[in-house]
Amino acid sequence: MRKNVRKKSIKERWRRRKRKVGKRLLPLFAPLILSPSASIGAGKYVSIERDTKNNITALKVMRFEQVSFDLYTQMNLTASDMSYDVFNNALMGYYSLYNEGRLSGKGILTVVDFTKSSNEKRLWVLDLNNRQVLHNTYVAHGRNSGNVQAQAFSNEHKSFMSSVGFYVTDEVYYGKHGKSLRLDGMDEAFNSNARDRAVVMHGAEYATESFIKQYGRLGRSLGCPAVPLGEHESIIDAVKGKTALYIHAGDESYTSPYLDHANAVAGYIASMQPTPLPPAEFSI
Repeated sequence: MRKNVRKKSIKERWRRRKRKVGKRLLPLFAPLILSPSASIGAGKYVSIERDTKNNITALKVMRFEQVSFDLYTQMNLTASDMSYDVFNNALMGYYSLYNEGRLSGKGILTVVDFTKSSNEKRLWVLDLNNRQVLHNTYVAHGRNSGNVQAQAFSNEHKSFMSSVGFYVTDEVYYGKHGKSLRLDGMDEAFNSNARDRAVVMHGAEYATESFIKQYGRLGRSLGCPAVPLGEHESIIDAVKGKTALYIHAGDESYTSPYLDHANAVAGYIASMQPTPLPPAEFSI
């Protein structure tokens, strides 16, 4: 019942947003649609430069959020208790990164929601191309970020805190935690030191459900998004090689150039284009 109520509230919120944007657009375009020649013939040119920019932005917001809401419902993300707002931000960053050419065509988006308790499954690996949830599991936060709940975040060396924002996954390597995955932070001042801090994705025994049962909470890392040992290899294989990771924390100070609707819409359109064929080779 709770999930049905939540789904209805998301749908209603989306309808309210569409109505609000529609009301903003109608006064701007109605004079041009209803009587363009009269306005121009009388020498009364409609000045729309500033309003047009604002409302084109509103159109892009509405267009992107329609894409976001459709994906959210098609993938049935309410079933795993993922917040729509968190997904919407993650998807916006994904397509903005794609638009800049930073991502591969794998269509993989990993989302971590640190507003949830460490005793909850708060990591999702999403296959956007096939509309599938590949993984939904536990993930540890940094030991100085908080106990059960992550509450403090840092980009500083030796802070032993988690860092929020957008990352791009890179290469696999084998270290003290076995199979691990390097991460590059994309948000200056929030996670840009991830590579130098050795913030990586790896497996850990303290990130398992059995650890929660024994100690009452998940263990904590030195800042890495550590995932359950035993699941880590399949997760790393799914997300390696230039895919997007978004760590959400509800931090009001967090800003990102990738939370941009215009770039996201452009990235979404680009992602829908067919892969160009290689040039034909002719021989005589």
